[in-house]
Amino acid sequence: MPPIKVCIVGSGNWGSAIAKIIGKNIQKSNRFDPVIKMWVFEELINGRKLTEIINQEHENVKYLPGHKLPPNVVAVPDPVEAASGADILIFVIPHQFIPKICDQLVGKVKSGTIGISLIKGVDESPEGLKLISDIIREKLKIEVSVLMGANIANEVAEEKFCETTIGCKNPNSGKIFKELMQTPNFRVSVVDDCDTVEICGALKNIVAVGAGFCDGLGFGDNTKAAVIRLGLMEMIAFSKLFCKGSVAINTFLESCGIADLITTCYGGRNRKVAEAFARGGKTLEELEKELLNGQKLQGPLTSAEVYKILKQKNIVNKFPLFVSVYQICYEGKSVKDFITCLQNHPEHV
Repeated sequence: MPPIKVCIVGSGNWGSAIAKIIGKNIQKSNRFDPVIKMWVFEELINGRKLTEIINQEHENVKYLPGHKLPPNVVAVPDPVEAASGADILIFVIPHQFIPKICDQLVGKVKSGTIGISLIKGVDESPEGLKLISDIIREKLKIEVSVLMGANIANEVAEEKFCETTIGCKNPNSGKIFKELMQTPNFRVSVVDDCDTVEICGALKNIVAVGAGFCDGLGFGDNTKAAVIRLGLMEMIAFSKLFCKGSVAINTFLESCGIADLITTCYGGRNRKVAEAFARGGKTLEELEKELLNGQKLQGPLTSAEVYKILKQKNIVNKFPLFVSVYQICYEGKSVKDFITCLQNHPEHV
């Protein structure tokens, strides 16, 4: 069998962290081609191209500073060139950019290529909910799995122990992904409940925004625990309504479910920006630029996409936490009213 070629589509904080894992694993394996191409959105850093810095210094100085990437990870500024000849495409870019990137790759992907999405978000279409894996699947006509979990990128890069969940319907692909990504400190579970795994990864960012509001308003751990519990209830209810297949409650006990929800509500960029927003004085856009060093805020955008779907189905009143986050972020509702949505949540009736 010829060696399996791997391409990482994206090179932000999380993309660079996963590149570090995969690059090291591939060095120890005969199954994979030793060179991993990583598509990098070209930027100038102090007058130098980011791709040149990564290829010469083996460090993504903007998005994952202080961590050396294996020398077999090669930065490529053109997505078509990066993906050329790849047997595995690993998608890890902000979810709002995936349609454009896929459009560039249409007709350029090798037959039989498989994909895996590490992207946390959903899209809404005239037909309703659209998963990011669905967009990739439909545009590129390839098999697509997903990876979601309690995986704050800097901690993964520091090789601190954590778990992750791969949603994959093809057992053979699941084995390949596990071999590619698992390490002693990055433990992988594979389940076949792909849609639930992916929806958890998107919805938990909305809940994290609510947790950040509570931090900014000065509420304590009891309040945040309530946000996590009520948020989990809404995640389960939403999944049951919108997943195409059956929803296994056990999936919410995987890393992609309750673990990712907890870590995002205590760490993570969505909580951080929402806390600053609740303290007042600046817009979400200003705080994103100020606090995230070029990373994108996912929670508010996901809340807007979810709200459109809920309104379309006339079930806004069943998801007060999701809806309140949307209204505070986009409709000028006072952040102080967030607690009211918790006090009057239907779970308490």
